Amino acid sequence: MAEVKLAAQIRTEFGKGAARRTRRANLVPGVIYGHGAEPVHVTLPGHDLMMALKTANVLIGLDIEGKDALVIPKAVQRNPLKGDIEHVDLLTVKRGEKVNVEIAVHVEGDLAPGGNLLEYVQNTLLVEAEATHIPESVTVSVAGLDAGASIHAKDIELPKGVSLAGDEDAVVLQVLAAQAEEPAAEGAEEGAEA
Repeated sequence: MAEVKLAAQIRTEFGKGAARRTRRANLVPGVIYGHGAEPVHVTLPGHDLMMALKTANVLIGLDIEGKDALVIPKAVQRNPLKGDIEHVDLLTVKRGEKVNVEIAVHVEGDLAPGGNLLEYVQNTLLVEAEATHIPESVTVSVAGLDAGASIHAKDIELPKGVSLAGDEDAVVLQVLAAQAEEPAAEGAEEGAEA
């Protein structure tokens, strides 16, 4: 995974009014946590941060007024109407350190014929990976699966260096049988008799 470089500045003003002024200047308030250190309050460039966060679990190299920090997003708060980023929590990581993150599950292949439906029980999978080598997603083949089949977390092949961090027996995907439709004629006859 490529590292995205961003410049950050230490934030000294706090509260609702200060946060609004920061956002009007196209900056995003944020907090950096991790490794037992005191939280560091920063402001980040809004557009650059938005572009970086388009990649799930992005590794961000911050230049905080001359000091370097390596972080991953922990929580992102967005405006419910506009979708703008209002605040971001970042977690400090070190090269070689293992972190627990959720990665997207994608499917490939076609189910067995018969109109069966594929249900995503989980859209993501909790894994442990090195902070600098977090995969964006895993791909699972559902080719030929028939109704009643399911894929558990332990059945998914993970990239090298990545291990499962969640429940290995959790169902991730399952195939449901197509629902039979009741004939409309029966309903019409019942209504006519009443």
